[in-house]
Amino acid sequence: MNDLSSFNEPDALTGIRVDSCAAGFTMASETLTCSLLRTLARSKPAARFLELGSGTGLSTAWLLDGMDAASHLTTVDHDKALLSIVERHLGDDPRLTMVCADGDEFLHSLRGQRFDFIFADTWAGKYRLLDEALALLNPAGLYVIDDMLPQANWPEGHASKVAHLVTTLEQRQDFRVTKLSWASGIVLASKMQ
Repeated sequence: MNDLSSFNEPDALTGIRVDSCAAGFTMASETLTCSLLRTLARSKPAARFLELGSGTGLSTAWLLDGMDAASHLTTVDHDKALLSIVERHLGDDPRLTMVCADGDEFLHSLRGQRFDFIFADTWAGKYRLLDEALALLNPAGLYVIDDMLPQANWPEGHASKVAHLVTTLEQRQDFRVTKLSWASGIVLASKMQ
C-alpha cells in the first residue's frame, strides 16, 4: 500500500497552491493530513465544522470535499490577504463562512455555540484557549490537530509546548485520544457522550 498516491484531490487545489506560492505561504497542512480530514468529515453528516487557521484554504478545500450538502464549515484566520485566496477559490460554496478575526477573540465570541468537528491549525484553540475550544464540541465531536511531530519551522522551545499539549489531551477524562505518528503528527480526540 502506498499512502502517497491516488488522493483524488479537490478541484480547487491547483489554483490555491499557485496563489499560496505567489503569496509566500508555506504553512499549509500536508496532503496526508488533508486526506484524513476529508475522510473524517465524511463521517459527520449534517454537521457543523470549525477550522481555526484558514491559511490559504488548502485544508478548507479538503474539508469541504468530505462534507455533505447539509453540513456547514466556519473557517477563521486573522490574515485578510490569505483569506482573499480562500474567497477566490472557495467563496462560492454556500456551506462555507469565512471570518477574518483574531483567533482568541473569535473563540470567546462562540460561547454557547456547538460544533461536531474542530480542526485547530493555529495557536488559538490549540496552544491557547484549548479548554474553550473543546467546550464547543458536541458529544461524539472530533477535535483534530496536526504538526505534533518535530517540524523544521518550529521556533526555539516549541517542542515543550507540543509535549505539554499532548499530555494535557491524554489526561482529559471527557475525551478519547488517538495519536498518529504519521504525516506531520496528528492527534484525534473524540468527546465522550
